[in-house]
Amino acid sequence: MAMRISTFLYTLRQGAKNIWKNKMFSLASIATMSACIFLFGVFYSVVVNFQSVVKEVESGVAVTVFFEDGATQEQMDEIGIQIKKRVEVSESIFVSAEEAWQEFQKVYFEGSEEMAQGFADDNPLVNSSHYEVYMNDISMQESLVSYLQSLDGVKEVKSSDLAANTLTDFNRLIGYVSAGIILILLCVAVFLISNTVTIGIAVRREEIAIMKLIGATDYFVRAPFIVEGILIGIIGSALPLTLLYFMYRRIILYVAEKFRWLSGMLEFLPVDKVFSTLVPVGLILGVGIGFLGSRLTIRKHLKV
Repeated sequence: MAMRISTFLYTLRQGAKNIWKNKMFSLASIATMSACIFLFGVFYSVVVNFQSVVKEVESGVAVTVFFEDGATQEQMDEIGIQIKKRVEVSESIFVSAEEAWQEFQKVYFEGSEEMAQGFADDNPLVNSSHYEVYMNDISMQESLVSYLQSLDGVKEVKSSDLAANTLTDFNRLIGYVSAGIILILLCVAVFLISNTVTIGIAVRREEIAIMKLIGATDYFVRAPFIVEGILIGIIGSALPLTLLYFMYRRIILYVAEKFRWLSGMLEFLPVDKVFSTLVPVGLILGVGIGFLGSRLTIRKHLKV
């Protein structure tokens, strides 16, 4: 056990020494890693806030289900039960004919309420009871509408295909752009770390040969370079994540104070909600990139 701990500490020290010996390349790798993680963090923060706005818009898009003339309340209630069972549905609201008429009056007779008095005993929307159905994901609208149209007692299903298609395409575009940018950043970071580790191997090639001659295992020789890549990844991700945390907090406070008129249209996600995901993902990316870059380089240049 003591041997394993001493080996681990030796590996850690050697990895740190490698970084120090190759200061210029290490700093270049850390700077590039930091830039990549910083850009990833900025992009992530923008995307999640944008997706939150899109989700808010989606939550206001409803499918309206109208019943056949003469449908009883029991039939309407049964249709409501079937609607709520669907996985696409987040909420369904029943609107009676009386409620529909009252809402109609507010919109079309505003300021001239006396004109509606002529319909006091005769509701012109007597057959307008309906369900307003809201979805978990707007892309599910087509399958939900097909199902609703198949239900007995349903006369008509109204939906906004244009809104659904636009929002679905927009979400898909965001996904593709996100994946492309992240892939480019990963490749750049792996390339820089690979170069740094390659220099470290070249500088220590004679030392490595001596270690092999006296019986050092492949793991013992390779481990310091793996640690070097991981340390670069940790430092290169921790620095920009810390900077981003304070920047994001200052920005949302500044916007809330200076642009209060935006609060009704745009509301930033809380700092904790964004960074509870961004911090672990950023650190995992940093460590993963560092490990991958050093591992690939060792396999290519270190024949042990």
